[in-house]
Amino acid sequence: MLLPGEPDKQQTGPIGRDRLPSLTGLRFWAALLVVLYHLSRQVGPVPGLSDTVWYGRSGVTFFFILSGFVLAWTYDGAKVPVKVFLWRRFARIWPLLAVSVGLSAAVWVAMDRAVSLKAAAATLLLVHAWFPDPVLYTGGNPAAWSLSDEAWFYLTFPVLLALFAGRRARVWAWAAAALFGAALLLWFASAGLSPAHRSWALDYLPLTRSLQFVLGVVAGLAVKRGWRPPVGLAGAVALVAGWHLALIPWSAAVPDGLWYGPFIASQWLSAPFFAALICAAARADLDDRRTYLGGPWMIRLGHWSFAWYLVHEIVIRAVVFVSGGRPAPGIPTAAVWLLVLPLSLGLAGLCYRFVEHPAERLLRRAGPSVPARSGTDVTGRRSRRVAA
Repeated sequence: MLLPGEPDKQQTGPIGRDRLPSLTGLRFWAALLVVLYHLSRQVGPVPGLSDTVWYGRSGVTFFFILSGFVLAWTYDGAKVPVKVFLWRRFARIWPLLAVSVGLSAAVWVAMDRAVSLKAAAATLLLVHAWFPDPVLYTGGNPAAWSLSDEAWFYLTFPVLLALFAGRRARVWAWAAAALFGAALLLWFASAGLSPAHRSWALDYLPLTRSLQFVLGVVAGLAVKRGWRPPVGLAGAVALVAGWHLALIPWSAAVPDGLWYGPFIASQWLSAPFFAALICAAARADLDDRRTYLGGPWMIRLGHWSFAWYLVHEIVIRAVVFVSGGRPAPGIPTAAVWLLVLPLSLGLAGLCYRFVEHPAERLLRRAGPSVPARSGTDVTGRRSRRVAA
């Protein structure tokens, strides 16, 4: 499962849900990176391990790029009407989002904390990340802020596909370079903002995060049209790992609160490394090379990753509350980690099995379908024959 931009489950032919199984497996590792980041920050650090995942929120950057990549891969050339595309995306993300907001509110109430109805409503309407108010963009379910960005990505995707599909490879290359250049400019420009506004503008705002999604779109189109990345999978993994290791001395030298601190840089400057990893994994699958990311259990865990992303912070919050605070008195931090990890992953598996998967299937059947004859495809163009 991509967060959340996976190929459509009902699609047949060579571009099925796990046509690129290594990407499904990578989703689990990206979700794990985010989970370990939250464990380090909310429960307490585990020596050695926490140093390497202290900026694991960069996993969200991975998911934004992956979402653009897989949507471009899936819908390029597929004659799917815009309303069908948008309904499928709604069916994909909203049911589990609603359940997670309910779970999050229940935990807040159990902790005797106030629940913002305005924040819950904004979250359910997928507009919460547009407002520079931490109560609004984290109050419904703190992890769900990224779905507001995804909703914006989905709305703009038909335009992006019409703009980039059919272009020559050099157009995609220049677009990728321009996107990274724009990210650098925004990063430098944030020097004049207050820490609170900088955090919202660069970490949450859908407009700025769109740069990462669009990078995924052009990368997906390029790989689908036969482009071969210059870095193999092992090299791409080394680049991603090396980047996160380089953040360790950076964090020791520069406070996170400064505009050139490692917190925002970890999310913005990681984009080319994650794009290289996604392209390399996809290319390996297309070349039928074994990656150890596409086995049955890796695919299963990848399918659970969206639910894990949405529920893990709720479980952490509940466990910290029950155990008496952070750090838990008399309880080793590693023990809390070892409790939270299987508990949250098990809950994610149940959510996928009994909420996410069946609700999506039900909504897809109840919503608009691809017509058998002419219609308007996802790019807005008229077509004589629309594929199922």
